[in-house]
Amino acid sequence: MGIRGLMSFVEDHSNEFFTDLKLRDTKLVIDGYALFHRLCFNSNLELRYGGDYDSFTDVVQKFFESLFACHIRPYVVLDGGCDISDKKLTTLKDRLREKIQAAHSLSVGGGGYVCPLLIREVFIQILTKLQVGFVQCFSEADRDIMTLANHWNCPVLSSDSDFCIFDLHAGFCPLSSFQWRNVNAIKGTQNYYIPAKCFSLGAFCHHFHNMNKALLPLFAVLCGNDYVSPPFVDAFLSKARLPLQGPGSKGRRHHRILALLNWLSHFVDPTEALDKILQYVPKKDRESVQELLCSSMEEYQQSQAKLHDFFQGGVYICPDALNLGLPEWVHVALAKGQLSPLISDALVLRRTILHTQVENMKQPSTHRVSQPIRQTIYGLLLNTSAEQENLGQKSRLPPPPGAVSEVERLHKSLKTSLVDPVKLPKDHCDLGKLVELPLLRRQRLLLETLKVNRTILEPIPAALKLPIAVSCYWLQHTETTAKLHHLQALLLGMLLGPLHTMVSSPGKEELQPGGAQTLYEELQKVKETPGRLHLETAHIFCQWQSCLQMGLYLNQLLNTPLPEPDLTRLYSGSLVHGLCQRLQASASVEGLLNPCPEAKHLYERLFTATKSCAPAELFLPKHKSSSKRDKHKKKGTSRSKNRVGTTPHTRLWHDRSNRFELLRSETPEGHPEACELA
Repeated sequence: MGIRGLMSFVEDHSNEFFTDLKLRDTKLVIDGYALFHRLCFNSNLELRYGGDYDSFTDVVQKFFESLFACHIRPYVVLDGGCDISDKKLTTLKDRLREKIQAAHSLSVGGGGYVCPLLIREVFIQILTKLQVGFVQCFSEADRDIMTLANHWNCPVLSSDSDFCIFDLHAGFCPLSSFQWRNVNAIKGTQNYYIPAKCFSLGAFCHHFHNMNKALLPLFAVLCGNDYVSPPFVDAFLSKARLPLQGPGSKGRRHHRILALLNWLSHFVDPTEALDKILQYVPKKDRESVQELLCSSMEEYQQSQAKLHDFFQGGVYICPDALNLGLPEWVHVALAKGQLSPLISDALVLRRTILHTQVENMKQPSTHRVSQPIRQTIYGLLLNTSAEQENLGQKSRLPPPPGAVSEVERLHKSLKTSLVDPVKLPKDHCDLGKLVELPLLRRQRLLLETLKVNRTILEPIPAALKLPIAVSCYWLQHTETTAKLHHLQALLLGMLLGPLHTMVSSPGKEELQPGGAQTLYEELQKVKETPGRLHLETAHIFCQWQSCLQMGLYLNQLLNTPLPEPDLTRLYSGSLVHGLCQRLQASASVEGLLNPCPEAKHLYERLFTATKSCAPAELFLPKHKSSSKRDKHKKKGTSRSKNRVGTTPHTRLWHDRSNRFELLRSETPEGHPEACELA
């Protein structure tokens, strides 16, 4: 996350602190967190509708194509879970509050930057498809990135100002000046390069009276990074009588940076400077302040992790993780990005952070709908005893035994609540042997959690089984207020991936000449004009995304008893919102799908599976549906109690062109209660 104000400060002195670079024929260590945020926020992508993951995918692919054209070999390093010491918890909560405000601004038509919920998972899938080497660190990645780059003597690509402090042998290239969209050819050759700027630590130190670069970690701590609270620093600066004033917040931060650098440049080394600083601290506090400063400065030293071993042989050794005694398969899966950092946070810290989406801030958090899925995850992780109790003892102030602390949005603020894990059978309580359970046992637990019978999923293509299972769960939850056009739009949006495959693959034209292309182009037109943001609709689809995210995490923890879906073109928020608008107006599903029989057939299979788990009122005329839903809310009854699809040829009402058309469909053969568990 870095040092606030430092990046803008050095960029204001670009001519002094940076050198021009023509990047080609080199390894490049990339800060994955910084990259996917940069590509998400600086590529003119729509952020209000929950994420256009297909557009994000295209941008990421073009980025790496530029690198490949210049023979740049990228290695992406991703942050993992929260630091075991929890010393950044205050900073993390501050960032979460900022994201809530940004999400609120977007939800009411303002500006702001909030990453779509599944952006990290989509990014990892793109890296896998492109065969780009990547690793997920056990906690924050900065030190591991620095250590790997120095081992290979190659530059680092990031936007984190902490890399202005690290002693990087081949330098640090900020993403803001990395011109990957402007690949240039070397005159007289067929070789290409990317124009970039490289931060020079030597030039930076030379500018400040040839200061010792070993003083920079102390400067970072005093300037206010993610580990030291500003009040202590402000008190020191005030007593040391360093000038802090300047016009505007940027001016004040830059004055603080200048004052500290000039002051520190007079000291020979950190020890001398630290002794001077402690003179301004009350005697009773000196020991604790010294310990805080020294431990914070250590964050800028080399790490003990050897990522080069991982990229060369697939072995990732992280001392912190090894000391916790995690099962070997968990350790490996985390490093390969096959398990989310949420898993390690729940396992080690017994705390998870649930990120806010562009949702209705007046309503409960959209993550409430997916809480039962998380409770099963917590049950698998924590319902063991001795081994997991040891993990809990190594974290600071864990919640009561068995409970997990969830940090999430409450209106426009934060709340923390304790959530109990589900009690599971004994054979599910040994995390080390979880992946050894038979496939059908793991699949059964997943589907029981999602309240779906396996036979419902049999007609569904493998890549869509998990999304459809999650959609069935979502429809049954009492807090979900989805209507028929929401379900239809969601399922139509799922056709985008198969259609993209059809129109992008040669030799498929004989299936239906022009049909797939025509439908694909029509969906792209809908995506370009999603209309105004309807907050209730946004909230409903945010609930679905939360369910999908947690369903994905549970599926990964169970070693994928259902195939992992391709998220890159599974959901496009602008498209789904645009389809909602059209379906509510006059368009019909049949009319949209007529050009492509293959897509129409797939849609019918998806709709048949989900309708069997939907509440009956979903298919009633609008006035009856709303009154019935109100009745259920008053009685507190579960929507899953009242299902359609229990007999063949069920009559369903479909709102189409301001009239109601009778639809006929059948439930899966030999399955009288489509959604009851076997």
